[in-house]
Amino acid sequence: MQQPTEILLPEAQPPGIWGRLTRWVRQNRPLVWLVVIVIGLALFLVWLPPYAQMFFWIGLQANPLLAGMVLGFGLLALSLLWSAGQQLDSWTFLFFNVRGRHPRWLDLVMTGVTQIGNGIAAGVLAAIFFVAGYRLLAYELILGVLTLWMVVELVKVLARRRRPFLRITQARIVGQRAGGRSFPSGHTAQAFFMATLLVGYFAIGIWGALLLYAIALLVGVTRMYVGAHYPRDVLAGAILGTAWGLLGGIIFGYTLLATP
Repeated sequence: MQQPTEILLPEAQPPGIWGRLTRWVRQNRPLVWLVVIVIGLALFLVWLPPYAQMFFWIGLQANPLLAGMVLGFGLLALSLLWSAGQQLDSWTFLFFNVRGRHPRWLDLVMTGVTQIGNGIAAGVLAAIFFVAGYRLLAYELILGVLTLWMVVELVKVLARRRRPFLRITQARIVGQRAGGRSFPSGHTAQAFFMATLLVGYFAIGIWGALLLYAIALLVGVTRMYVGAHYPRDVLAGAILGTAWGLLGGIIFGYTLLATP
């Protein structure tokens, strides 16, 4: 009887430096994003003209005016420890994500609207303002998006709240599966930041302001609809983004005073 041939498998080789680095990046993706954003912000600040750097620094000194919103955001973050709040979060999330009819066309519309809170949309808008002659507004928009993104990623690293589709079995995922942590909603924060900044910059009246904030609110709703965020994530993003937009408005006020 023929003996079975013994096949010798190669011994597992320890991963090299590049392999270990790749594995570490995958395991610490939020922290990596935070580092990338900080580096990008530093490069942007160095690139800014001196007069713009001065105006932004003066605006940052007015930050105590936003203490109320910062306090509200902190209390909302602390509420994540409240078990009853999680139950309310889950119920409201399912109301937007699962209940009712979800035709294909509505899924497409909601996935399109949610991209308003994407960094690419802010970059395109800033480029339009820059070409149109609103260069200081373009600077404020890019600086605000970078700093806001940095804060959002930092809070996500600290809060470490899992996405709703990882905890709720009946949750739907519409479009691309969101990565990273859940609290707060970065898309919602950016949408409210842009709305607040534009309302403070242009005299668009009450109806224009309502339209911009309605769009920002719709972005927040889409984040629940596509299965990416809980309601408290969205609310926290709205508070944070509005606060950042108010800070941008303060900076713009100083620029008006400083312009001869």
